[in-house]
Amino acid sequence: MRKLRTGVLIAIILFTALCAGAQTDSLGMSLSANSGGAEPGEIYCDAVKAEMLGNNKLAEDLFLQFLKLKPEESAAYYELSIVTDKQNKLDKAEVYIKKAIELDGSNKWYKEFYANVLAGRNRLAEAADVMSGLAGTERDNKDYLMNAALLYQRAQRYPDALRVLNKALALPDADNEEALIHKEQIFVKLNMLDSTAVVLNKLIDIDPKQGKYYVLLGELYDNDHQPDKAMALYEHAQARIPEDPDLLIGMAQHYLKTGNLAQYDLYIRKTIIDRKLDAGTQLGLLVPYLQSLGNDTVRKKAGLVLVEELVAQHPKDAQVLAVYGDILNMNSEHSKALEQYKKAIAVDPSRFLVWQQLLFSYTDKKEADSLVFYSTKAIRLFPNQALAHYLYGIGQMNKGDNNAAIASFNRAIDLQPEDDRQFLAQMYTTLGDAYNTTKQYTLSDSSFEKALRINPDDATLLNNYSYYLSERGIRLADAERMSKRSLQLQPAQPTFLDTYAWILYREGKYDQAKEYEMKAFAADPQNADATLYDHLGDIYYKAGDAGKAVDYWKKAKEKGSDNKQIDKKIQDRKVYE
Repeated sequence: MRKLRTGVLIAIILFTALCAGAQTDSLGMSLSANSGGAEPGEIYCDAVKAEMLGNNKLAEDLFLQFLKLKPEESAAYYELSIVTDKQNKLDKAEVYIKKAIELDGSNKWYKEFYANVLAGRNRLAEAADVMSGLAGTERDNKDYLMNAALLYQRAQRYPDALRVLNKALALPDADNEEALIHKEQIFVKLNMLDSTAVVLNKLIDIDPKQGKYYVLLGELYDNDHQPDKAMALYEHAQARIPEDPDLLIGMAQHYLKTGNLAQYDLYIRKTIIDRKLDAGTQLGLLVPYLQSLGNDTVRKKAGLVLVEELVAQHPKDAQVLAVYGDILNMNSEHSKALEQYKKAIAVDPSRFLVWQQLLFSYTDKKEADSLVFYSTKAIRLFPNQALAHYLYGIGQMNKGDNNAAIASFNRAIDLQPEDDRQFLAQMYTTLGDAYNTTKQYTLSDSSFEKALRINPDDATLLNNYSYYLSERGIRLADAERMSKRSLQLQPAQPTFLDTYAWILYREGKYDQAKEYEMKAFAADPQNADATLYDHLGDIYYKAGDAGKAVDYWKKAKEKGSDNKQIDKKIQDRKVYE
């Protein structure tokens, strides 16, 4: 409902009158002194003061005290309804306002507030009936009619809403535009297309320079499979308002629906770079347009030029610069994207989402120094952002300072909201990796277990945890179970196959280990890494084929194995556990 007068005005009138010592207020309430105790007027005055100061519970208590002395005063019930409504005591608010109306059925403010209470309780049709009744007695107040219509509309009592709107339209000084807009919405709901078109044409007649009405009518024709009629309307509108942004958008959508991509691009681009629009509106049009381009490289290239035009229009707008960075990233122009993110945070450093994009751009191991540098800056600005601490930890981990990483990961976990459970699991997983690297195995296992409780089917987590256990030669049955589950989730993942093979090797199941190690090779033979060759060499050695074992160890060395025993294994033709 539109805002109508409430009890505030009456409260001010009463407060002024009572506290000035008047004996009768403007509503006719008798305030003669009561023998013994405080006077009713004083209590009422204190109640109004409490209400005006926002102490609604005290105001409620004082109004109740007053009513014990003056039980027939309707204004006190009205004020009680207001203060209990503010406390969300909706049952009481309804009881009190009904009592006020019972005592003074001619007071429009009481009925108006009663409608508000009913609407607040989602009894929309009843509220509409009250407003409609007020409109019948207060004929000079068209707001009552419009509120009744809106309430009927929300209650889906469309015939009643239309009846009231027609009454509003019959008033000499009615806001025809607003009433017609509501009629159009109702006709759309009822799928009364002809009636909708009639109303939209009336709106166009009222304001022929308003592009949105042409667009609504054009969309109606398009949705009713009358594209020629829509096109004729748009051509007529363009002759009247050629540069109207709403019209240009509508025409673009029409061409998109009819499959004319060249004209769609022409009109949507013209709208996006319209200098009459603010940057936020332009971006709101740009982003879905770019998403619609798919893999069309020619149109995507033209889309990138469009973004550059926006940047030229708004060189100091952080949001525009950040979106430009995102689009450059999507086009694999990462270094250029970084420039835009840095410009954006220089213009407005308060946008954490832009910092987030910048930090994510530096998570590659070779960018560790940059990640530490910028995440440190982000932490200074956003000390309570868990992600900033987490990415700082990633930077330190990539630099090899696992102790600093561990401290940062723990801080991130302390700050991470519980509602984002997936990210919390990721934090525990990364913390487990860091503890494992520093040989703090009890803490490592504890971290992995916490991550698994949150996300028991994270294949990468299951693989890593099981591999670490196998490397230490402990809980091999648990390791095999977890590794097997990771393969159920991602059957063709070479790293997971290698882990499962290595666990079987540690359990002495050499034939099975060889079978799964060969599957790991077959899954991606071109990218088989040094670890796979090293493991296969160990498996062949245990299976009694030292010659083949040496061949695979040599291949592992060629691939850059970091196993410190690799040369010794090749030279001595044996495994060193």
